[in-house]
Amino acid sequence: MAYTSINTPTDYFNTVPYNGVNSSQSITGVGFQPNFTWIKCRNNGQENMLFDSVRGVTNYLQSDTTIAEATNANSLTSFDSDGFSLGFLGEVNVGAYTYVAWNWLAGGTVSSNTDGSITSSVSANTTAGFSIVSYTGTLASATVGHGLGAVPKVIIVKNKTTVDNWAVYTAMTGNTSKLRLNGTNATITGISSWDSTTPTSSVFSLGSDSEVNNNTATIAYCFAEKKGFSKFGTYTGNNSTNGPMIYTGFKPAWLLIKATNAAQWWTLLDNKRDTYNQASLGLSPNSNTLESTFNTDRGPHYIDFLSNGFKIRTDNSGVNGTNSFIYMAFAESPFTTSTGIPTTAR
Repeated sequence: MAYTSINTPTDYFNTVPYNGVNSSQSITGVGFQPNFTWIKCRNNGQENMLFDSVRGVTNYLQSDTTIAEATNANSLTSFDSDGFSLGFLGEVNVGAYTYVAWNWLAGGTVSSNTDGSITSSVSANTTAGFSIVSYTGTLASATVGHGLGAVPKVIIVKNKTTVDNWAVYTAMTGNTSKLRLNGTNATITGISSWDSTTPTSSVFSLGSDSEVNNNTATIAYCFAEKKGFSKFGTYTGNNSTNGPMIYTGFKPAWLLIKATNAAQWWTLLDNKRDTYNQASLGLSPNSNTLESTFNTDRGPHYIDFLSNGFKIRTDNSGVNGTNSFIYMAFAESPFTTSTGIPTTAR
């Protein structure tokens, strides 16, 4: 039997819920100094706020809008050894509001990468399969080094300096199409986002699509699959409360789902807001709506987090209509560690 080399996934990804206060505060309990922190208010309609160490603190992007990168001195003010610090800003820290922060560890120090035709600035964690890549596009076919040493299966791209959509590449939908993180769109085809070329272990390719290759500064979050830690795949819904069981090889900590052949919201669940089955407290990258078992027209999104995957328990069209779906999952614990100790369901 093959085992994972990551026995403790929380060394590389961790979710931390916290309460806002009416002053600056430091959030601890992440377990490492994050390089990418994504914050969402749970009980009020505030934007998704994304921060990373490559763009620098106080600079944010919003996954549910098309805005360019903005700066606020009262947003995320530092990445700390066990978390991060915040100023007094409604989207990330106000009394009476509750929040959740999803945190990833990249490579810390930013280095210049010349693997592609465009020189990029990269912070890469090859163990966890995650890198943050900054580059300036050309509006013509080009390649960009990502630093992973493995083929990324998901790449999330946002132009930092112009108002534009978020573009998402997935290996599951292929190199001739894209999804939009800020939208409900089904898979979009007929646009040369990835130059009809699958990423390699060193570079990803860009076509002439201005969403990913404008001649201005752009950020990309790249994810390669790592056994027992991350899994990016597909499933087919059956429109039943006895939905499919999807094997990941680990107990999920974080799960993002999107229909690819129908216009549906993205649905995001995690193990810290839902501490027991069934997980149902949905948030969405494409909306500023508050946490809810029901989000607008999507209905309930009941899902069991199992020791080796997840099981759909709803006929909600957003996660289990008669459609094709992609998912991204990160682990709470591998099904079996390198010590041979199996995990248990919750």
